[in-house]
Amino acid sequence: MIAIAAPMQATEGQRAPFSSADWIYEIKFDGYRCMAGIDAGEVKLMTKSGSDCTNWYPEVLPALAALPGGPHVLDAEAVVMREDGTSDFNRLQERARRRKWYPGAPPITLAVFDILVHEGRKVMDFPLMTRKELLQHLMAGMRPGPLLFVKELPADAALFHAMVLPKEQGGLGLQIEGVMAKRRDSPYLPGVRSDSWVKIKRPGWQEGRRWTG
Repeated sequence: MIAIAAPMQATEGQRAPFSSADWIYEIKFDGYRCMAGIDAGEVKLMTKSGSDCTNWYPEVLPALAALPGGPHVLDAEAVVMREDGTSDFNRLQERARRRKWYPGAPPITLAVFDILVHEGRKVMDFPLMTRKELLQHLMAGMRPGPLLFVKELPADAALFHAMVLPKEQGGLGLQIEGVMAKRRDSPYLPGVRSDSWVKIKRPGWQEGRRWTG
């Protein structure tokens, strides 16, 4: 099995939403970080701290094993999705507590947002947008289900506010934790907390809990 590196970490703080052509936004799904290694049809999943979580989420393994080529290493978030396309952390917690599938368990989706190794080649030094192009091509044609490609959005403050503003105030009212702001040219730095990735939370959001605003 191919080695799985530690995940890159974002800078956290109280940074306000901003607009910049040099950055992108990604929806910040409210889940648990999950690194995936795929090698000759074998799949291994690792938590942010390096624990083996392959058996926790068995429903995503066939889809990962079916990805063409390899070896690959992907960076993702394990989430439980709502019908509106946002993530439900409360339902995910029970899955995480039991650390296995069980009858009636809410299905897990891997929201995949980056790739470290593509076709056996390390691509961590490639710019973020090049890596996302490789990842999107790798996942192209897959049926909706256990794997979700996280698309980039423009880094636009007005867009951020429109997404989180309640519907009664003219916004979309999305129940999202916030966004990840990332430099378009950022390399992937395993195990490093970099200011090239910045977590921007919606006002009133409690980490790993719910929106209180």
